[in-house]
Amino acid sequence: MTASAPDTAAASPRGSVAEVFWAFLRLGVTSFGGPIAHLGYFRDDLVARRRWMSDKAYADLVALCQFLPGPASSQVGFAMGLHRAGTLGALAAFIAFTLPSAILMVAFAFGAALFDGVIGAGLLTGLKIVAVAIVAQAVWGMAKTLTPDARRASIAVVAAVVALLLAGSIGQVLAIVLGAVAGLLLCRSEPTTLGETELMRFPVSRTAGITSLGTFAGILLGMPILAALTGSGAVSLFDTFYRAGALVFGGGHVVLPLLQAGLVETGWVNPEQFLAGYGAVQAMPGPLFTFSAYLGTLSTVGPGGVLGAAIALVAIFLPGFLLLIGVLPFWNALRTRTWMQSLMRGANAAVVGILGAALYDPLFTTGIVGAGSFSLALVCFVLLVAWKLPPWLVVIVGGTGGILLAVLGVS
Repeated sequence: MTASAPDTAAASPRGSVAEVFWAFLRLGVTSFGGPIAHLGYFRDDLVARRRWMSDKAYADLVALCQFLPGPASSQVGFAMGLHRAGTLGALAAFIAFTLPSAILMVAFAFGAALFDGVIGAGLLTGLKIVAVAIVAQAVWGMAKTLTPDARRASIAVVAAVVALLLAGSIGQVLAIVLGAVAGLLLCRSEPTTLGETELMRFPVSRTAGITSLGTFAGILLGMPILAALTGSGAVSLFDTFYRAGALVFGGGHVVLPLLQAGLVETGWVNPEQFLAGYGAVQAMPGPLFTFSAYLGTLSTVGPGGVLGAAIALVAIFLPGFLLLIGVLPFWNALRTRTWMQSLMRGANAAVVGILGAALYDPLFTTGIVGAGSFSLALVCFVLLVAWKLPPWLVVIVGGTGGILLAVLGVS
């Protein structure tokens, strides 16, 4: 990365790496509620209070990160650290925002094996039921935003059918590709008003951007070959999480079907462990992608434990950051292209369908086993959607309800 002209939209001069680290560490232990909530926390603390950049620049940055595959809130945080204190600032923002949740998820993975009594089993059942409600809420909200008309709703349905009938990552990738093509053909008559364009200038040269995009593609294409040639479990683990991170459009919840295909269907993690961890991560602050640390700890392929968690965590975040660095020097021109807007409309609609397919299998088919679990899932869903309780509080309700169902012997 090379220095570029200062960002004229910034409201205060560049800061230190330590300043970035402590600001994001505070956010990492207090930012509950998922990616959309995180973006609100960032704006309140870093834009409105600390004045690291203007509101217009921040809105532009959020638009870019929602356009790219990867964890949008973590990408925004990474870019703000880059803008504020260069490359080391970007790394400091990522580590500080991610580490608290990752440590908690690794601890949960080590402690999950202790839940072998009625209360422990009930708690894990409750977490699986909460996962159903959380993803149902995500599908509901994303459908209203990303499939507001008949064409995009139809794209979502076709994507869901493809993902259900072609199980695994192949079906999911095909669904996104078909959705993008359908967007180009069917959604070109709906131009998006981008408003006033404000240049975003970051310390990333075009050469660094091109190198980053090449690295992204090289790892995506080369890692499966390396895994096959070496037979290394660690390389296979890295490859699985890297591909999941590279193909996620739409936020943290959408990574669920990709990870389920890569770890549960291959037998690396059993379905009960997978769903219990996904329920637990809803109660954590910070990014939902720290679910990967839990899975890397438990995976039967790779080193497992803390080292497995570290491999999974780095692998799932890396592609989103490489793409972000690669696109930053070119985004101001690319974002105005009509064909790109149409392509993303179709791809985003397909994401809704893929997430809807995951809501059915594995979530509903595994977590809902009777009238009791279905009733608890309905309660959690209403608490999220109608009462608008924070996810961590609904996790407590779901866990308590699961224990109660287990004690009463109700499924």
